[in-house]
Amino acid sequence: MWRTDLFRTATFRLTLAVVGAMVGAMVLQFGLVYVQMTHFEERRSNDLLQREAGILLRDPPARLLNAVNERTAGNLRVVINGAAVFDSGFHYIAGDLRTWPEGLVIDGEVHQLTVHPPDDDPYDMRFLAVRAPGDRILVLARSLHMLDELRYMTRRAVWISVVPIVAFSLMTGIILSHRALSRVGEMHEAIERIMGGDLHERLPAGRGRDELERLAGSVNRMLDRLEHLLDEIRDVGNDIAHDLRTPLTRARARMERALARPADSVTLGQALAQAQSDLDQCFSIITALLRIGEIENGRRRAGFGPVSLPDLVADIVDLYDPIAETEGLVLLDQVNGASLGSADRLVVYGDRDLLIEVLANLIDNAIKFTPAGGTVGIAAERRSDRVLLRVFDTGIGIAEGERGAVLGRFYRSDKSRHVPGSGLGLSLVSAILRLHDARLAIDAQSGRTENPGTVFEIAFPAVGNLQSSGEIRPENPSLPTTRTPVAS
Repeated sequence: MWRTDLFRTATFRLTLAVVGAMVGAMVLQFGLVYVQMTHFEERRSNDLLQREAGILLRDPPARLLNAVNERTAGNLRVVINGAAVFDSGFHYIAGDLRTWPEGLVIDGEVHQLTVHPPDDDPYDMRFLAVRAPGDRILVLARSLHMLDELRYMTRRAVWISVVPIVAFSLMTGIILSHRALSRVGEMHEAIERIMGGDLHERLPAGRGRDELERLAGSVNRMLDRLEHLLDEIRDVGNDIAHDLRTPLTRARARMERALARPADSVTLGQALAQAQSDLDQCFSIITALLRIGEIENGRRRAGFGPVSLPDLVADIVDLYDPIAETEGLVLLDQVNGASLGSADRLVVYGDRDLLIEVLANLIDNAIKFTPAGGTVGIAAERRSDRVLLRVFDTGIGIAEGERGAVLGRFYRSDKSRHVPGSGLGLSLVSAILRLHDARLAIDAQSGRTENPGTVFEIAFPAVGNLQSSGEIRPENPSLPTTRTPVAS
């Protein structure tokens, strides 16, 4: 079976194709040589016969017979293999051609005729018949033995060249196929181990850059990504179980205490209301997870279109301004307070409802973690082909080592343990921004020590052509000019 597979590999088939192409090219080349050689020898024979006939016809008629006999008996026989003189009735006079060649025409042109000797096999010769003085006919003949020898040498050269080349190519194809088959076998064994549950196994990939090793490298990167996703799913599952267990346990305990007490409608109503609140928290966690999954699948791209950030920010400010005022905070809108004529440059391509959800989550978090008397604001600017949107506050801030972790699901920093929430808000923000091909960066406001605050900067791809070089700059001078990217 292994030997059969050896001849079924793509490498061996490619070798056969290359061998076929080489043999075809060689046959074509030798065929062209063969044809050119045949035409060359025919022209040379014609020239020799015409030249000899011209030399003989220049002699006086009395010397023609002696000249013909000399050429048939001397060294010139190598050039002219037959010569004879006939009278006008085609009767033999002199030379070594005793009979008139059958089919020969007296027209001064060379003709190739078949000679049928009485005691030998027929063969071809080239003849020339011209009229000579004295009402005689001069016939010259030349054999094709030179052309036959050249043809034989050509055929022999073809076989001598093709056979070793084909044999060497087939051996090379077998060796390369054996090497490729062994590598594929190793990869197949690794895949079997991976399918058996060993997710840490990887395909063998060397330092070469051939197609198999590039494929193995791509598969290994895919397996790394799958392993990472499985680890995330496992961790998320543990986090979900942990976060759902707490409110469900509280709801069960409260209902057990209500059942253990004497029947009291007020107490029972309070217990049911508290249990309903705990269940609502569970439902909010499940809804947020489903929402993140839906967004990460990219199903909302069909509703994308141009979105004006000034209009978006104005709606968010109108919504959260009363809440900020209640918490003793100042909510700044530095987008709509920008210079006239720059608002049309702050347009992004996306889903308006999802972008409102992003701003709502960021503003809600900023209000939660900013002490009374602080400031929460939104600013925007246009930089080349990017639109930057910033949400900043003067709250407790996010430690530099936690700025990447806060975007993960269910992550709660030590500073936020006392604040109600599920730890999914920033995960939802990150999923929505990835759907919009936007980049998120988190930093602290420079120059602040007690409440460093947080700056969320979102970089969107811009929509439309720039018609001016002006920018919308935030009024707060403490906004950072450098950022540390934590997610994309």
